[in-house]
Amino acid sequence: MLFVCSMNAVRSPMAAAIASSLFPGQIYVRSAGVRQGVRDPFVDSVMEEVGMDTSRHQPKTLEDLDESGFDLVITLAPEAHHAALELTRTDAVDVEYWPTMDPTLATGSRSQILDAYRGIRDQLMQRIKKRLAWTPPVSG
Repeated sequence: MLFVCSMNAVRSPMAAAIASSLFPGQIYVRSAGVRQGVRDPFVDSVMEEVGMDTSRHQPKTLEDLDESGFDLVITLAPEAHHAALELTRTDAVDVEYWPTMDPTLATGSRSQILDAYRGIRDQLMQRIKKRLAWTPPVSG
């Protein structure tokens, strides 16, 4: 599974950390961006609040990825979606677009900005749980 956003600094690393944490060892998860980004300390802060460590994450672009063959690519920004469709046009892979606000656009106090990041974190967590949830078969 690959999560892609604009700069692999906020949304896609959050999503990758969440998916890895919720389904440890069950799914192969990576993240990337369309353009090179820089680490965002607000991400570390809000992820640490829910027991997830993103401090070792280093932003990378789609071109930096050493692997391919993902079964599912989830894009979190319009430019990421277009890039993922172009990248996978000859592959048998599902590409889903999850419109996700960019919390770096939030203004106000530190607390207000952190609340914007928390909102994205929580939205991604709910969406990932819903998308990847496995329900055992009902025996009859």
